[in-house]
Amino acid sequence: MFKTRITTLFGIEHPIVGGCMMHVSTPEFVAAISNAGALGMIASAMYPTQDEFRRAVRRTKDLTGQPFGVNLSLFPALRPIDNDLYVDVILDEGVPIVETSGRRPPEALLARLKAGGIKTMHKCASVRHAVSAQAAGVDAVTVFGTEGGGHIGESGVTTMVLVPRAADELDVPLLAAGGIADGRGLLAALALGAEGVTIGTRLLVTEECPIHHHVKQALIAATELDTLPILGSLHNTVRAWKNPAALKVAELEARQAELWEILAIVAGTETRRMIEKGEIEAGVLACSQGVGLVREIQSVAEVIGGMVQETKAVREMICPSIV
Repeated sequence: MFKTRITTLFGIEHPIVGGCMMHVSTPEFVAAISNAGALGMIASAMYPTQDEFRRAVRRTKDLTGQPFGVNLSLFPALRPIDNDLYVDVILDEGVPIVETSGRRPPEALLARLKAGGIKTMHKCASVRHAVSAQAAGVDAVTVFGTEGGGHIGESGVTTMVLVPRAADELDVPLLAAGGIADGRGLLAALALGAEGVTIGTRLLVTEECPIHHHVKQALIAATELDTLPILGSLHNTVRAWKNPAALKVAELEARQAELWEILAIVAGTETRRMIEKGEIEAGVLACSQGVGLVREIQSVAEVIGGMVQETKAVREMICPSIV
């Protein structure tokens, strides 16, 4: 229905990418996104060993015959990540698409991926970094506005401004991310110059998403005011759901607490406790301001299909002569 350079590049039905989410983007969830006609992305950083990652890739292949990708994190991490080990698996298993996020992707890493025929994209939060990624040789770029959940950078530029600015500067296909949660957002992104969108928070509140029902219900009850940026003191700003853990982090940063005090709250073990056991006061969960648009739990297929249908309906309402 909406064919763009993104759908052609990745071989997908709809110009929608399911955002990679730590502790969430499991094979089952990724496959559900790809089976709905979008592009699911495995979070490689979830798997501490090469064998565990290989099993996750093979499990995803068993669950979908549609394209899916892998995210390679280039952000600083408490547990050192050797992305070359993940690339070994990606090449061995024939994963067709890789997304990098964080700092500029190393030339050697991109060269290995390109030599294996893999399509690449890079996610960043500024026009400058988008242009740098294009110069490095990626096939597509995602720009992430400050409304988004997760790593939003330090510039504070909104999706509404960031996307057309990036579209003016880039030749490669562009994906928009940050606060997009329905068909109106998808159509707006296309109008701003993007050729697809990446969504994350909306997919948290789906039947297939592997987070506790209590967390999903809390997100449904949240509004666009129930997120906040944290970790700015570490120059690693993340937009998170405004639960007691995130508020505690903000308080610790305000009084310049020791690093270990902050890390104890944002540790992955605390987030896993929240999403697995439903302890909504524990851990930090990345969440966009688009959470205010999420009102019900649906299947992934209903969310993706509904976005596409809404996009078509709004377009026809605005421009009824366009078929």
